Amino acid sequence: MKLSELTALSPLDGRYRDKISELSLYFSEYALIKYRLAMEVSYFQALVKLAIPPLDKFPKTGLSKLESIVNVYDLKAARRIKTLEKTTNHDVKAVEYYLKEQFQKLGLSDYQEFIHFGLTSQDINNTAIPLSLKDAHKEVLLPAFKRLLGDLKKMARQWKQVPMLAHTHGQPASPTRLGKEFGVYVSRLELQLNELNKIPMAAKFGGATGNFNAHVVSFPDVDWEGFSDRWIKSLGLKRSKPTTQIEHYDYLAAYLDNVKRINTILIDFSQDVWLYIAKNYFTQKTRKGEVGSSTMPHKVNPIDFENAEGNLGLSTAFCNHLATKLPVSRLQRDLTDSTLLRNLGVTLGYNLLGITSILKGCSKLQLNKATLEHDLDNNWAVIGEAIQTILRRERYPKPFEALKDLTRNNKKITRVELWSFIDSLKIPASVKAELKQISPFNYTGI
Repeated sequence: MKLSELTALSPLDGRYRDKISELSLYFSEYALIKYRLAMEVSYFQALVKLAIPPLDKFPKTGLSKLESIVNVYDLKAARRIKTLEKTTNHDVKAVEYYLKEQFQKLGLSDYQEFIHFGLTSQDINNTAIPLSLKDAHKEVLLPAFKRLLGDLKKMARQWKQVPMLAHTHGQPASPTRLGKEFGVYVSRLELQLNELNKIPMAAKFGGATGNFNAHVVSFPDVDWEGFSDRWIKSLGLKRSKPTTQIEHYDYLAAYLDNVKRINTILIDFSQDVWLYIAKNYFTQKTRKGEVGSSTMPHKVNPIDFENAEGNLGLSTAFCNHLATKLPVSRLQRDLTDSTLLRNLGVTLGYNLLGITSILKGCSKLQLNKATLEHDLDNNWAVIGEAIQTILRRERYPKPFEALKDLTRNNKKITRVELWSFIDSLKIPASVKAELKQISPFNYTGI
């Protein structure tokens, strides 16, 4: 069957493609080939600037021609490279052969053997992939993180003064404020996002085993270390050194571990909002024609937060495997990193899908103040903490025990009963008045 959203094996390329399609510009096979092509051309240009013979005679007009190879890259070019790969059985070598074809068309065939000069495929992969991640982070992932963070901040401000019954261990607890609870997630996410932005995108460059063997034997007088440092820096990447044939992926593992922590925080948030909806603290905006159940007409399910929880969990599972496996490679190189890195887009795709679901879910939330107020008014026992603490201040004998006996007798405590208890205490009238000022609606701390 022809590939479509209905026939795709992966839900990311099928059902959910419209939500995460931006990532295909950075992590698809088409994108990987483009980034490899760009690295090969950029490296060749750097060699020309180094002016090693015979590249010291490379025509100045040729540099702009090289740019055009990358600029006009399209599906036709990608298909040609994939055709070459059928013969080479090597994806990076196919890019090299494609470039040689282009050099011949551009009248630059005299210099074509300096394409991929002295390199191993990982010199291209380990620059192309971190650069694609760097671009995806800047153009897609970071804006999504910031958009979600902005929405959470807005809700935290909007509901800053809304009192809400807290629940610890699933039981009614000292009241809090709804905005503060959203602020908890804002604080956690801001911290992780700041840490994520500090992690550099690292690249490897140094030939078959990381020692510039082929470069040095050909041009021993060139400072290849300095050349590589300058070129990698020009790409906006950090050069890892020394290395084996491959980049050691420690920074990439750190990035994925950080994404995993963000996923965990967002799963925690999704579950909390799910429970707030279950408690009817929030209702959800509905759309004409949609249904929540195939058999129960009344249902409006919190599906966005459920979808987010599931997809963020998948992202975390991928993050875990990539972060623990990528930095481990037998001796100077094995091929496991190659197949794993092809799933980087999948890993971040599920992350982006989770964020998109939360954004959609949050846009549907409608505060149900009546239910919040009913729960507070129905749980006067929760200010027992406040009363016993003030009684401690007044040196009242065994205040905790007195409140424990009152509030744990399996009987609902109302304001009337609580005030009656206060009146029975042998404490100054001013303290009784102070205690009667406390309610579940104002006992919310700072």
